[in-house]
Amino acid sequence: MAIELRNVTKRFGAFTALEDICLRVGDGTLTALLGPSGSGKSTLLRIVAGLERPDTGNVMIGVHDVTRTPARSRGVGFVFQNYAPFKHMTVQDNVAFGLAVRKRPKAERRARARELLALVRLEELAERYPSQLSGGQMQRMALARALAVEPKVLLLDEPFGALDVKVRAELREWLRRLHEEIHVTTIFVTHDQEEAMDVAERIVVMNAGRIEQIGPPSELYESPRNEFVMSFVGPVNRLGNTFVRPHDIQRWCRGSCTSASRCGSSSRCPTVATSGRR
Repeated sequence: MAIELRNVTKRFGAFTALEDICLRVGDGTLTALLGPSGSGKSTLLRIVAGLERPDTGNVMIGVHDVTRTPARSRGVGFVFQNYAPFKHMTVQDNVAFGLAVRKRPKAERRARARELLALVRLEELAERYPSQLSGGQMQRMALARALAVEPKVLLLDEPFGALDVKVRAELREWLRRLHEEIHVTTIFVTHDQEEAMDVAERIVVMNAGRIEQIGPPSELYESPRNEFVMSFVGPVNRLGNTFVRPHDIQRWCRGSCTSASRCGSSSRCPTVATSGRR
């Protein structure tokens, strides 16, 4: 199901969180909202989910204008950074909770929960409680719970932010594989450029409530639209007032240094003279 935001603006008092946002997310795609803290990423996600209402503009899911549609009626699955499990329920009952609220038959709830636990590789932990799970397992349970009601759209707000580096890397790979299996339109928020470039098919780079650039990771890296995108997406070095990629410096060194032993040995060599790699 495609998502479209048309001229969306959102203010909180005197603070403008989003300003005239126009964005289309294609059906079945995996898209990252990337930017620093305060850039408007989570606000945009919450507006799509129906947890916030824009001051101006419209939100479309498929062919339907859902700007004033309550969150519970939008067909959206939402996973917060805080997984908020029901501690007194088993993993299986946590996953089936949304179906229980919709008063689906018990046998259907159990079958659907088992199917999803197998999908997220937690079938052997169905009878455990959240306190018995690792952080990575808890995240997979949260995703299974969001998928249980068969959402048209899946929204993930900093889904791996609370996990350590090794687990985050493993879950990034797992999320890519999962998306290939279920093909639900997915948007996830992150401030981690490596995470966005590793997982997403398209990246929306945001800054100060505006969209700076949209494109596949390779395009943002090779053809940044402005200095902000250049400095935020991928590693960079600063040469005076100019940002350059490490591979550009390597090419310059190969063309400028007379021997491999001299390259990088002089203060005039940018490999030594520059700093600020990100």
